[in-house]
Amino acid sequence: MFAFNFNKITMPIFYGKAALIDFLNSVKTSHSTIGFVPTMGALHQGHLSLMQQSLAENNTTVVSIFVNPTQFNNPEDLEKYPRTLEADTQKIADLDPNIIVYAPSVEDIYEGKTVSQEFDFDGLEDQMEGKFRPGHFNGVGTIVKRLFEIVTPTNAYFGEKDFQQLQIVKKMVSKNQLAVNIIGCEIFREANGLAMSSRNERLSKTEREQAAMIYQTLLEAKEKFQTQSCEEVKNWVKEVFQSNSIFDLEYFEIADEATLLPCVEQSKNKNYRAFIAVFVNNIRLIDTISLK
Repeated sequence: MFAFNFNKITMPIFYGKAALIDFLNSVKTSHSTIGFVPTMGALHQGHLSLMQQSLAENNTTVVSIFVNPTQFNNPEDLEKYPRTLEADTQKIADLDPNIIVYAPSVEDIYEGKTVSQEFDFDGLEDQMEGKFRPGHFNGVGTIVKRLFEIVTPTNAYFGEKDFQQLQIVKKMVSKNQLAVNIIGCEIFREANGLAMSSRNERLSKTEREQAAMIYQTLLEAKEKFQTQSCEEVKNWVKEVFQSNSIFDLEYFEIADEATLLPCVEQSKNKNYRAFIAVFVNNIRLIDTISLK
């Protein structure tokens, strides 16, 4: 444990799992609950909203800050991912200095073997993000499972912007019979509708303004979905992005929320969601919206 003192605010921050486990064991009681918010840092208001929900619902809140190498299939993306531990810690302290921060090293997590565990997510991993980021969800499953084993949370909080990841984590928890409740939290957006993301910090001011079109397109797609077929909506979205040279549309998909299988023909018994991944000047942004 290291007491991080920044702007005269002292809060508990742990760099090693052994000390964190000992500390959490010392504060646990038979009726206490631990809320957990796993992050890769570069914190924004969306992350803080997850922490606020955890604070409201648990006796103790733990936040991890760890850029996980095994979930990056693009080495350049891993290298460029923002690392802002001091600023992140200050934001957490400003929210509540009693939040416990776990900021481990790669060695502390992987103990010399920085490789992913192999998971079977019943096909959830084969859709959308899984198609374009090979091995990504094995990396996600590996780090989340290890963090759960270290923190042993009662409740863990994930944003719905990464809805596929949310479903993957739920599946991993179910298959491994882990005693943690997974809570999905609504997407936190910037004033122009752009889904908050650590990657937004790499956008120029102009690009950030233009990227608002992603959410606007999702809203229009939702409206069209009420009267048009899945294929018609998908073709319309492709045409929208083809006519805007600043964007490179990687995928737009309409899928069943439960299975993540693509919609072929609408069924009244299924809940559908639209998923999108777009490059803005080589910066990859994702978003999603329920089509209910």
